Amino acid sequence: MAKDEMWHGIPRKDIPWYPTVDVETCIGCTLCYTTCGRGVCEIPDNKAVPVNAMSCMVGCSTCGTVCPVQAITFPERDLIWKLEREHRIFKVVRQEAKDKMTKQDALKSRAAAADDAVAKLTTRARFEVAGEFGEKRFLIQMEDLIKERSYDFVNLRLEVPTVQGATQKTPSFMSFEVTSTEQEDIQSFLPDVRDLIRRNGLTLVSENKL
Repeated sequence: MAKDEMWHGIPRKDIPWYPTVDVETCIGCTLCYTTCGRGVCEIPDNKAVPVNAMSCMVGCSTCGTVCPVQAITFPERDLIWKLEREHRIFKVVRQEAKDKMTKQDALKSRAAAADDAVAKLTTRARFEVAGEFGEKRFLIQMEDLIKERSYDFVNLRLEVPTVQGATQKTPSFMSFEVTSTEQEDIQSFLPDVRDLIRRNGLTLVSENKL
């Protein structure tokens, strides 16, 4: 928090709340430095120094709590309670709380809308196809279909009765999944897959969104 900022309507520079470090006691363990999220203390010469004292969160004394040798102290909390009474901050606090709740509700609504949009996306689908694959260049055509596009065919499985049967046009069974390589909706691509199956005289046994 910068010096020119406010704390519930009170200029932060008017609130003497910050850590005091006893450098003789400090052992340079760096707990205060790593624990504080506001960069209040730094550790020059292996001793904690509150170089950004006014960035300290009013009322926070975490660094003093975690200090293993009690080298860090803060003012008495009566100082804060007195400020709260003198400046009658609760009208400001209630409005701040209302604004915060409104903002959180808006964020939750946007998050819910985003989740709904993602839930409606189809990023993966499974196809099961039957027919004669022996003389068809079906796999090559599949490769051509996805060339320079953000889709792919995965988990392909071809089941044939026998090798001779496959070469003699015995019906076989193939399953595969269609997916987006960029986690995008694939629904606009699925008609192309169906058309590929149809053009090869194959039977679409099933199609399921995953």
